[in-house]
Amino acid sequence: MKKPLALAGITVLVGTTLVATAASSSAAPTPSVAPPSEAQAVSRADGHLKTRPADFEAAPGESYTAYRTKVDADGGAHVRYTRAYQGLRVYGGDFVVHTAPGNVYDGASVGLSAPLSLSVTPKVSSATAAKAAKEAFEGQITGSETPELFIDASTGPGTLAWETVVKGWAPDKQTPSVLHVISDAQTGAYIGEFDDIETVAGTGASLYSGSVAVDTTLSGSTYSMIDPSHGNGRTCDMNNGTSTCTTFTDADNAWGTGATSNRQSAAVDAHFGAAKTFDYFKNVHGRNGIFGTGAGVPSRVHYGSAYVNAFWDGAQMTYGDGASNARPLVALDVAGHEMSHGVTENVVSGGLTYSGESGGLNEATSDIFGTMVEFYANTTADPGDYQIGEKININGNNTPLRYMYNPTLDGASHGCWASNTNSVDVHYSSGPGNHFFFNLAEGTGATSFGTSPVCGSAPAVTGIGRTKAAAIWYRALDVYFTSNTRYYLASNLANTARAYTLRAATDLYGSCSTEYKAVQAAWTAVNVAGSDTACSTGNDFSLTSSPAAASVNPGSSATATIATAVTSGSAQTVALTASGLPSGVTASFSPSSVTAGASSTLTLATTTAAAAGTYAITITGTGTAATRTATFSLTVNGAGGSCSGTNATDVTISDNATVNSPITISGCSRAASATSTVEIHIVHTYIGDLVVSLVAPDGSVYQLRSRTGGSTDNIDTTYTVNLSSETAPNGTWNLRVQDAASSDTGYINSWTLTL
Repeated sequence: MKKPLALAGITVLVGTTLVATAASSSAAPTPSVAPPSEAQAVSRADGHLKTRPADFEAAPGESYTAYRTKVDADGGAHVRYTRAYQGLRVYGGDFVVHTAPGNVYDGASVGLSAPLSLSVTPKVSSATAAKAAKEAFEGQITGSETPELFIDASTGPGTLAWETVVKGWAPDKQTPSVLHVISDAQTGAYIGEFDDIETVAGTGASLYSGSVAVDTTLSGSTYSMIDPSHGNGRTCDMNNGTSTCTTFTDADNAWGTGATSNRQSAAVDAHFGAAKTFDYFKNVHGRNGIFGTGAGVPSRVHYGSAYVNAFWDGAQMTYGDGASNARPLVALDVAGHEMSHGVTENVVSGGLTYSGESGGLNEATSDIFGTMVEFYANTTADPGDYQIGEKININGNNTPLRYMYNPTLDGASHGCWASNTNSVDVHYSSGPGNHFFFNLAEGTGATSFGTSPVCGSAPAVTGIGRTKAAAIWYRALDVYFTSNTRYYLASNLANTARAYTLRAATDLYGSCSTEYKAVQAAWTAVNVAGSDTACSTGNDFSLTSSPAAASVNPGSSATATIATAVTSGSAQTVALTASGLPSGVTASFSPSSVTAGASSTLTLATTTAAAAGTYAITITGTGTAATRTATFSLTVNGAGGSCSGTNATDVTISDNATVNSPITISGCSRAASATSTVEIHIVHTYIGDLVVSLVAPDGSVYQLRSRTGGSTDNIDTTYTVNLSSETAPNGTWNLRVQDAASSDTGYINSWTLTL
């Protein structure tokens, strides 16, 4: 949904547009001695795209445009493409074509799990979408753009949607807002929203980094805070307003006093932070500044009055002075975090979607590189650590915003991946990514930076060091992540952070290297599974199930092909067994043992007494030299098909908090209805504070109420919702309630979902 920034700000090759055709065999690759130019890399990728459309989930009527090209020193190349369907932009349709040296096709990173097939004729008008978007805006509207019709494929199958951009000021009247509201163009249903403004929720004496060197420009006898060594990035004073910014000047090139009473002190931190972030990406990862063009980042300090925030708006950094204008938010890791958002949105076409798990990966990326900038700067006053924003006291109790070694310490972040991680705020869904990175760099258990727990019974992890961990994450972001990459998605395990960081580790350090195995272990330690290669030095094999999940009615059966393949050494005999079977379910294999490289048919038979529910069944292959497992998810439908559920457990709704109440549907043998109902009973003293949404198992969000009702007490309402697009309704549905204001609280009393 977020459009790319100005193309002049990134490495771009455009003008290559292809139309999807029927699949055909690829010609043999043509060896190449020297690394290809970017133009050659695009031409070669175009060729693979023409001959392998199925690999990119191509559909008739599509066109593709090269967005960004990365050529490796060894001649490998990675070309990012955007996708258009029937002439409409497809958000979440971006993909990357990878070629190995010599133009050998090396796979693709693809966000779509199936080709698009939908009508592009809207039933809801542009004017209706614009009106709804303005109603969703909280604060003062100063303008809006004409809604754009596009295909939203950010969370799964494509949906014809309107994107309306509404501009203005947030309710605090100081934070600018560029709100993108997405609505279904066929039903008018609210899909989601995001804001372009990404907030934190000479020599110089700085506030947080001590005495540091800053680069400035001399004109006549006056020094200006314009950095000629870092793309002429300038630092200016907003004078506690929201419009005019005056570049800092000084007569002797000695800036600040280290105290907030001197306005230059905060400017020193911001100027230093911009320079160190620029240097980190250039000197460590070979990226020419935030935008990739060598241009510096403008930094605006002393923004607003008692403004407790800092934000990145796609072009510049802005810092408030904190509570009572006494604690400017110019700490080094905050600067590095916010500017790293700029790297992400310039590297990945459309950026990492700022919601759910992809938004969590977006935030984790900024936390990771903000932390690495802090370590890179290596100042005595603010040494590197794995706490985010520990210097700025934004919480008012001297605690940091986030803890990478144990994200749950902030009281809201997920430290382990769970099925509802895709349904929480992006600053909290960043937790598994942050936790993974800490484990990969420093290891689990007690460390000098904090104690990192493992999730469940996962084995301990031995870290490989910050430098290697950051190199792997940057490589994955740079050439593999797509806009809708997630931690885990059973239907598309290839488009996950685990899969892409393992590819990055292979690129940098080799398949099944110590670093590769550490990436595997670090993801496992935060409960993120995958289907990656098992590493062994002797005779070994892999074990996979196709499909990996099925739903059955009691008394019927499901089948799957259990495939084996030799991964190292020689083939061995593999005996197959199943465990974790619920009462009323039996498993049989035909044949019961195979030679590695062969397959067997698994049959899961249920009796009429089998209890409804979803069960994780472990398939074990016991070989003569190795043992491997695979997981099959079996859903037993309720008798007659159960397509409704109730949760009567009270859930407290605190001020300015977001809570979820789950209902698991496990026995529904049909698609959800266009007239599905959600009966809600919420006790609250001011329902005008509340945003209420239904979150489907696939992450789709259906907003039911958005801060309406004013001071009315309680919500006792049944909503009718068109859920007909939810063709696989079994799984966990969440009622998400956000309290968006202070003073009034309440609780979810009960709710009932009928599909």
